[in-house]
Amino acid sequence: MRFATYEHHGRRHVAVVGDDDTLHPLPGVHSLAGLLAEAGALADLLEAGAATLDLPPGPHSSAVRLLPPLQPPTVRDFVTFEEHVEGVRRSVDGAAGVPEQWYAAPTFYFTNPYAVYGPGDDIPMPPGSTVLDFELEVAAVIGKEGRDLTPEQARDHIVGYTVLNDWSARDLQSAEMRVGLGPCKGKDTATTLGPYLVTADELEPYRDQDGLLRLTLTAEINGEVVGRDLLSNMSWTFEEMVAYASRGTVVRPGDVLGSGTCGNGGCLAELWGVRGWQDPPPLRPGDTVTLTVEGIGSVSNTVVPGSEPVLIPTARPRPRKRP
Repeated sequence: MRFATYEHHGRRHVAVVGDDDTLHPLPGVHSLAGLLAEAGALADLLEAGAATLDLPPGPHSSAVRLLPPLQPPTVRDFVTFEEHVEGVRRSVDGAAGVPEQWYAAPTFYFTNPYAVYGPGDDIPMPPGSTVLDFELEVAAVIGKEGRDLTPEQARDHIVGYTVLNDWSARDLQSAEMRVGLGPCKGKDTATTLGPYLVTADELEPYRDQDGLLRLTLTAEINGEVVGRDLLSNMSWTFEEMVAYASRGTVVRPGDVLGSGTCGNGGCLAELWGVRGWQDPPPLRPGDTVTLTVEGIGSVSNTVVPGSEPVLIPTARPRPRKRP
């Protein structure tokens, strides 16, 4: 089953998406994250959706503005594709290979839940950046709360999946990560989610013997394919990622966990690292990026000019006096 959040005549709705992409609004529901918090388990969400399909349909998805399927309370973005790490590290840091520590656990960082865009929204250039990049990912969405989960337990906590584009200002990212912390303003301006939340049961036929989802991922810029990979090239399953994320803390309904960027052209920086120069060039206003994931759908966003950065002074020299 597929769920969408959309805006129509100035109002926000949550709907089940029919086979012909007609929207079937859930009565009185205006937040998918809120519905997940109430429904909890996947079976409850499917029951609510099935009841809605018996009601009169609403508009077609092409007649509305599709919003992000949900507004997540948190967004964890992992890095689970070895090929991506290898290429981007060469591009951003100038270093070869993959750090040994990467193999020990599925590393992630928290990104900005207040900068989530829908599948057709325009994406502003990050203030102060001239080297904008896309990143093709799939995100798992948590349906019920859990803590210190095993991978086996984690499967029951994943309610569905959506496409994720982790927009990245590579010039800002490269500079700020020299401080020794994770990316901040390099990743702070935009994350695309969409077009729908596809429930976990829909993707079970794609699961391989290692528990990974064998989905084809494709990236295009202005209609030209620049990247293609399989989601099953991840080095960890989503269940293992959820288990790691829940270690010593909780995952809650609506939390989003990104797979990390796929390889073989899942972002420009990887291609730059492999080729040794910026080919294709960084994204500019007017460029349209379309990301497609088998079994989930496509998001297509056009880059537009952003705001000018508010100037902040550099660090002040301090005498280090003591009281």
